[in-house]
Amino acid sequence: MDLITMDDLTNEEAISLLDDAERLLPIARGDVHLPLLEGKVLANLFFENSTRTRLSFETAMKRLGGEVLNLSEVGSSVKKGETLYDTMQMIDGYADVAVIRHPRQGAAQYAADAVQIPIMNAGDGAGNHPTQTLLDLFTIRHGQGKIDGLNVVLVGDLRYGRTVHSLSHALGRFGASLTLVSPEPLKMPPEIVKDLKSSGCHVEESEDLAPAISSADVVYMTRIQRERFPDEAEYEKVAGIYTLKAEDLRSVQSDMMIMHPLPRVNEIHPSIDSTDHAWYFKQAFNGVPTRMALLCRSLGIQIPEAIV
Repeated sequence: MDLITMDDLTNEEAISLLDDAERLLPIARGDVHLPLLEGKVLANLFFENSTRTRLSFETAMKRLGGEVLNLSEVGSSVKKGETLYDTMQMIDGYADVAVIRHPRQGAAQYAADAVQIPIMNAGDGAGNHPTQTLLDLFTIRHGQGKIDGLNVVLVGDLRYGRTVHSLSHALGRFGASLTLVSPEPLKMPPEIVKDLKSSGCHVEESEDLAPAISSADVVYMTRIQRERFPDEAEYEKVAGIYTLKAEDLRSVQSDMMIMHPLPRVNEIHPSIDSTDHAWYFKQAFNGVPTRMALLCRSLGIQIPEAIV
């Protein structure tokens, strides 16, 4: 099973993966040892920087008894001019499953078309990041008890942010109402907004964060991504435009969740870290059980109903 965009999963398949991840939590925490993927090899192919995605995939594979090959552009034959196609041909013979992050949108689909092993998209430029979406849905379900019909505010870099591109589509499929908060240059791409609305999702767009959070179930903050800007001056105009502090939360719902795909720069003040609204570090951990579930599913490994 390849996972390039969330369109590769039906709603029922997505829920099934979240249920699998729930059962895998004891293994993710290290409380239970169950080598379901013993003898299997994961190739981590990261042509862009990553901390949480790469490490959580590696942790997921090793917690399940598998092995990991790590490849980056630095120190590989990519620096010598090797094409992505040739790299993937090599990986096809070395690993049973591969995860790829690449700066070029569409690279994950290209890689999947080039090989026989399953490919998971860990971010392709400003395109999609479906494995992040699954861990986000898992986190939301833990905090709200459901993922359908919620009021979600997406904040920050909605133009280049692949996490919010994938997540907005998924939330729309589950009947969420979305408020998109961003400065004008970083608005959600119009084709995504059009798709969301045509599917029946209620969407509002705004540049003002404060009014949007009072009735929110989830506030999903994102970093203004310096590396996506071709012009440093344009980045400086919008850098630091949205920052949440504990004092901003006086009128929010008691169970409102603040999430962030991380790394944060200044979007969430440390004063929020100790509040019940802070979910971003739990969110980062949840990458382990959800990516465990994806690895098992992609390799056709059945997860036991009860893990003790």
